[in-house]
Amino acid sequence: MTQDSAGHRLAVLGAGVMGKGITALALGRGLPVTLVDVDPEALGPAAEQVRQEMRLGLLTGALPRDRRPGELRTSSSIADAAGATVVIEAITEVAELKVKALIDVAAVVAPGTLLITNTSSIPVDELAASAPRPEDLLGVHFMNPPYLIETVEVIRGSRTGEHAMAALSSLLEALGRKEVVVGDGPGFVTSRVLHRMINDAAALVQEGRATAEAVDALMEGCLGHPTGPLRTADLIGIDNLVDSLRVLHERTGDEGCKPCDLLLRKVSDGDLGRKTGRGFYSYTDAGGVLPAGLR
Repeated sequence: MTQDSAGHRLAVLGAGVMGKGITALALGRGLPVTLVDVDPEALGPAAEQVRQEMRLGLLTGALPRDRRPGELRTSSSIADAAGATVVIEAITEVAELKVKALIDVAAVVAPGTLLITNTSSIPVDELAASAPRPEDLLGVHFMNPPYLIETVEVIRGSRTGEHAMAALSSLLEALGRKEVVVGDGPGFVTSRVLHRMINDAAALVQEGRATAEAVDALMEGCLGHPTGPLRTADLIGIDNLVDSLRVLHERTGDEGCKPCDLLLRKVSDGDLGRKTGRGFYSYTDAGGVLPAGLR
């Protein structure tokens, strides 16, 4: 694995939506990345999908044109994360799977290597209780798409060391991201607020109170939400949203975080949002959007 001028060498675990987006951000900023996923169906097209995201980042001006992209390697073996100075875990929102990934990668990287979980809802301390070297672990909640949204939510666990915080600041500077540090707990700040709002918005559609288009238009036009909660759900991935809501419901007991029937039905039907071409809206091949049911 080659090394960039700042000394950062990344291993990203998980070639899903977030893993590919974080990889595109890092490569576009000149950092080398090893993208690891044990699923060949996810890993196979990942390199081309990352390149497509980088092209979009360049077209929108979100990634610098005057920087040589970092080197990308893909692998199905976590052993190939060896040599990384930073590991970013971006796998499924299931605590047991995340802990296993952190245990496996800690066995191949050097002590002191920064371990980042990109969880959107699982407390860092919950993961640290079972993962090795909790002093190296912290949370960074990148928003989707990571190369377009400059601010990240940083979660410092009770056992996170000062060296990890310092290494993170250096990494985020290299990535051109701004950090907002918050306390640990289920959903942190962004997911605790946003995911319940999306759940409530979906419940209103389920009740027949309003269409998805009407809900989003009101939230955009009256309250200044940039995309509306249900378009945001499609961007997050409705399956990912349901996983996060379940985590919040289990760990807080808040009934408002229990996924509503409409969200569960969309997951069951495979209507997961942009990544499947259909969620609350249907997406054309050209990247446009049509109301669900009109495609």
